[in-house]
Amino acid sequence: MIVTRFQTGKFQTWLTILLVLVSSSYSFGQNASAQTEQLGLNIPSHPRELKFPKLTYDSPKPLNYRRVLSNNAVAFLAEDHDFPLVNVSILIRTGSYLDPKGKEGLAVMVGSQLRAGGTTRMTADAFDEEAAFLAANITSSLSDTQGNASVNCLTKDIDRALELFFDMLKNPAFQQDRVDLYKSQVIQALERRNDQTDSIQAREWARLMRGDNHFSTAWPTKSSIESITREDLLAFHKESYHPGGMTFAVSGDFNSKEMMAKLEKSMQGWAASKMPVPPVPKPTHVPQPGVYMVNKPDVNQGRIVIGHLGTTRDNPDYYALSIMDDILGGGGFTSRLTSRIRSDEGLAYDAGSDYGFGIYYDGVFQASFQSKSPTCAQATAIVLEEIEKIRTQKVAQEELETAINYAVEVFPRYFATAAAVVGTFANGEYTRQKPDFWETYRDRIRAVTADDVLRVAKQYLMPEKLVVLAVGNVDDMLKGNAEGREYSFQKFAGAGGIKPIPLPDPLTMVYPP
Repeated sequence: MIVTRFQTGKFQTWLTILLVLVSSSYSFGQNASAQTEQLGLNIPSHPRELKFPKLTYDSPKPLNYRRVLSNNAVAFLAEDHDFPLVNVSILIRTGSYLDPKGKEGLAVMVGSQLRAGGTTRMTADAFDEEAAFLAANITSSLSDTQGNASVNCLTKDIDRALELFFDMLKNPAFQQDRVDLYKSQVIQALERRNDQTDSIQAREWARLMRGDNHFSTAWPTKSSIESITREDLLAFHKESYHPGGMTFAVSGDFNSKEMMAKLEKSMQGWAASKMPVPPVPKPTHVPQPGVYMVNKPDVNQGRIVIGHLGTTRDNPDYYALSIMDDILGGGGFTSRLTSRIRSDEGLAYDAGSDYGFGIYYDGVFQASFQSKSPTCAQATAIVLEEIEKIRTQKVAQEELETAINYAVEVFPRYFATAAAVVGTFANGEYTRQKPDFWETYRDRIRAVTADDVLRVAKQYLMPEKLVVLAVGNVDDMLKGNAEGREYSFQKFAGAGGIKPIPLPDPLTMVYPP
């Protein structure tokens, strides 16, 4: 027997490697049996006889981690002393939905240049150099409805790293040469926005779901990027970056009381704005059912997405819809769409669905796949068949149990690390999630029945409202597969006909008539 000992911090793990030496006078089975009996091991003769204890897991409670700073900013703190690292993340109540008309791309530029553009105390090069010297990873970004910033560093360097981090947050310089470089890079990227079918699909699907007058489809153009000035960046920062709109998630090797004192010191004298943050606007567009196609003749595979508007996260049917979607296409290899389109028919490498639950307005339900151009229509027919099937027939008990068990058993992943714990709770605070969401999640999931799945499928999957978008070589997709002539996009479109969507000018986003 060889025994190897590992030690990490104050925890010790003993790894015992049993080497059964077979001599010429004994059989392997006899030696193995004798060895296991001597060690008092009860090893079953077949894997079917393995028994596992019932999974029990008590999720963390938000109030055990939640703190409020003197300026009313909320912070979630979780100590983790396994490694000498500290991570501080901030969610900032802002977003590109606040972009002024004609300045599309401003918010994202602020998120990028906050980190890249130096501060009023340090040039961009000096800031980069010191962050690199500390091996501190300092980041900043901004999306549709949220700003993010974070710093990760060694425990011994936390004081200086926080100085750099909060200097970035409070005193950005938006150094002109860095801003100019960013603009040129963005414009170069805009020139390529019609090159890839995945980006085309995402853009045109958003337009079909949200229309052209919603912030989520207000694309930056060459002129909007060029029009943004350093003064615009400073004004946006002043309005959005202040303690009143921040939620902290702090994890790692620290003492919570001392960390709170560090945060208080870092934010001292930084006043919160008294102006309320404008609400995220809801779209008013009503998607029009039908078949839409974007021609990209230089590709041999088509991308298809099928769906309609979904619902919001606070819908009482959230749990039943989640299980329904898992069975339909959200559950990977165990889902119906993946099994039929990939495993049974071999028409796509990846196929699935996602029933979207919006936070500020309705999300989007969509089923999607990528297939060879001639087989796109056949795979589309399978999606439509499976949507109808789950709306009209009860799911099998085995399918239901698989989906429920998966949701329950992966639940601890949301709290697998200290960073995950505070990140989950900070996101819930930021999005104003119901306080008991995580505490009641598993019980509500377990309570879902086959009748519930059938009921929500009938109510929330609406064939008459389905929008079908195909991006790829239209001629090849319309010709179809020689072995499946009964499938065609023309039949799916019916009397309404197929509606072509032309590619816009990539720099102006003007669509040809």
